[in-house]
Amino acid sequence: MAVKKTESPPGSSNKICSFKLLTMDKQYTEETVFEKVDFEHTPLVKGEYERCKFISCNFSNSDVKGIKLMECMFEGCDLSNSKLGGSILHQVQFRNCKMLGLQFENCNEFGFSVSFENCNLSHSSFYQLKLKKTIFITVNLYEVDFSGCDLTGSLFDNCDFSRALFQNTNLEKADFHTSFNYSIDPESNRIRNAKFSLTGIPGLLGKYHIEIDQNS
Repeated sequence: MAVKKTESPPGSSNKICSFKLLTMDKQYTEETVFEKVDFEHTPLVKGEYERCKFISCNFSNSDVKGIKLMECMFEGCDLSNSKLGGSILHQVQFRNCKMLGLQFENCNEFGFSVSFENCNLSHSSFYQLKLKKTIFITVNLYEVDFSGCDLTGSLFDNCDFSRALFQNTNLEKADFHTSFNYSIDPESNRIRNAKFSLTGIPGLLGKYHIEIDQNS
């Protein structure tokens, strides 16, 4: 289990002390790097984590309920089916992560702000969450539930929306022009000033069962 304080000098015994402190009850932890830790079998200790990095860690099926994450980064982690109930995610970045089946609506809505890059979020749900100006870059969003969300001004760059659900969703000023496989009903979602590419037009008109000649 590799855990270290970023401010500790190389070889410092503080790396060991940091781990021992983390096995106690709720506490505050900052600027700490967790690398290749299996949190599925040794759950992350309840508490507040600020400006911490989690690299190549396994959180699959783990319990992170009630944990507060502030300005943290997850790189190359597996968080699939983690239990998020009551957790606080504020300015948390996820990169190259596997995140299947996550119920983000179970998080604490206070300060909820996240971003995703090169992640797989298939079968996850953001039901009724406020996600204004959220960034999704090269994300697999297969069967993700965005119903009731506020995605005003969000960026979806090169994202796959196969079978993703949009219902009563606010997509005003959202940018979809490089994304694909979405099916969005303009009559049941707000899309004013949203950006779409010409090739994505069929995804807005699917309910009408009309043919669009994109070569003319």
